[in-house]
Amino acid sequence: QVQLVESGGGLVQAGGSLRLSCAVSGRIFGYYVVAWFRQAPGKERRFVAAISWSGGSTSYADSVKGRFSISRDNAENTVYLQMNRLKPEDTAKYYCAAGTGGLSLIQYDYNYWGQGTQVTVSS
Repeated sequence: QVQLVESGGGLVQAGGSLRLSCAVSGRIFGYYVVAWFRQAPGKERRFVAAISWSGGSTSYADSVKGRFSISRDNAENTVYLQMNRLKPEDTAKYYCAAGTGGLSLIQYDYNYWGQGTQVTVSS
């Protein structure tokens, strides 16, 4: 049974920072990619960032480039999303997802999902 558990969300003022964590447990066959998606109320779930198994390749949505940074610690089976210079439009529920395909921006390419963690940025 594969489980992904997100943590680190909360309420922060615009311009502040948060670091989200995604702890992966259970056995995923093969080298897996981990991505972060987010979903604001009434909107579709959107890609935020993804990282390859080795950590050598990353991908970011244009809206977060230069502000967010994804990293992973395979020894700890944890992936991080460092979010800096947060804006009110970053407010959403953030989900991590794992899959054995390549770095994909498409949510349907990921097989395993966490329950999400809420990030609220006040103006």
